[in-house]
Amino acid sequence: MAHSDTPTPLESRASGPLAGKVRVPGDKSISHRALILGALAVGETRISGLLEGEDVLNTAKSMRALGARVERTGPFAWTVSGVGVGGFAQPAAALDFGNSGTGCRLVMGAVAGCPIAAVFDGDASLRSRPMRRILDPLELMGARTSDIGEGGRLPLTLHGARYPVPIVYKTPVASAQIKSAVLLAGLSAPGITTVIEQEASRDHTELMLKHFGAEISSEREGSDGRRITLNGEPELHGAEIVVPADPSSAAFPIVAALIVEGSDVVFSDVMTNPLRTGLLTTLREMGASIEESGVRGDAGEPMAQLRVRASKLRGVVVPPERAPSMIDEYLVLAVAASFAEGTTIMRGLQELRVKESDRLEATADMLRVNGVKVEVSGDDLIVEGRGHVEGGGLVATHMDHRIAMSALVMGCASDKPVKVDDITFIATSFPDFIPMMRSLGADFA
Repeated sequence: MAHSDTPTPLESRASGPLAGKVRVPGDKSISHRALILGALAVGETRISGLLEGEDVLNTAKSMRALGARVERTGPFAWTVSGVGVGGFAQPAAALDFGNSGTGCRLVMGAVAGCPIAAVFDGDASLRSRPMRRILDPLELMGARTSDIGEGGRLPLTLHGARYPVPIVYKTPVASAQIKSAVLLAGLSAPGITTVIEQEASRDHTELMLKHFGAEISSEREGSDGRRITLNGEPELHGAEIVVPADPSSAAFPIVAALIVEGSDVVFSDVMTNPLRTGLLTTLREMGASIEESGVRGDAGEPMAQLRVRASKLRGVVVPPERAPSMIDEYLVLAVAASFAEGTTIMRGLQELRVKESDRLEATADMLRVNGVKVEVSGDDLIVEGRGHVEGGGLVATHMDHRIAMSALVMGCASDKPVKVDDITFIATSFPDFIPMMRSLGADFA
């Protein structure tokens, strides 16, 4: 999706108590993987609760372009008829992933194990993001690139390996995208592909591969890491997938409910995979009232109902090893920290510098223009909470959906309104964010 020629600004003003019961959209990580693994399986995969944001829809389009039959059968209900492992066809045109780094990088892994060439491209934001750390292990497996942008960026042509080679790969950082790309390429390689992580990242790919019939195992490696081994050349079988509600999307109304006095909001079917609940852990340490009930699961992914009530928050220190379990939530955690009493220190946030924008600096800027004292020290973010936020600032979103939503959440409880310069990109992950927040009582205008 190109940056809008006519940006759509929006102002968020202090609201009365937020109340209601909602289900946020389906998890984006699960939605991407369900479409990709459905396309690599034999037979039909039925998906319910799919996130129908632009990022995921671009992954669906790429699966069609690679030869799978992908159909929408109803609201959030989709079917995928796959081509089997290694069965992707040569796409007739470039695969355009819009703003989605996850979709692009995972599909690179899936294509790397097929004897085809595909052009990968995206919008201006995605073209600015580094791809080399994904491409490096794929090239070790036999893939190669050409026509590549400066600094290993999009657009680029990826030539899949005719004879993929299994590898043992130690990821340089805790990244589910790197791990997943290697595992998806490893599906086509004979023998065992191994990924070693010093810090465990999200395990959605491993859980879903097992659900589709792959032989995959995960063992502890050191104090915080994992060793994942995959037997190559499996026959994946179509599966039923229920996509849980996305905890990264739920993070925004959850924080809004905590900081707006008198609020009481219930969220249904939120994924509670322990590798995704770092924000909930941190908010509870800060004094948040978050009650969990009705735990159930599907395809190895647990989900639960969360009741969130307005709470007096206090500053905490967030350890760096928690970052992989909440990397997308630090922006809105910084908003919560602004309303807390005392200092919150978030350590080890280097991954925020290679997202849709330099989210570390952008988050600090968002707080500063609204009167919050904040400091970036190396890869740490330090927020001085005073129990309230002055507001009144205009936030530059930098084409980043999470900055836009975080700023709008801040305005729900700030002394003066908070304005964002463009809400266009919210549609990439949470198309109904604004109407959902208004339904709970938020004052957006």
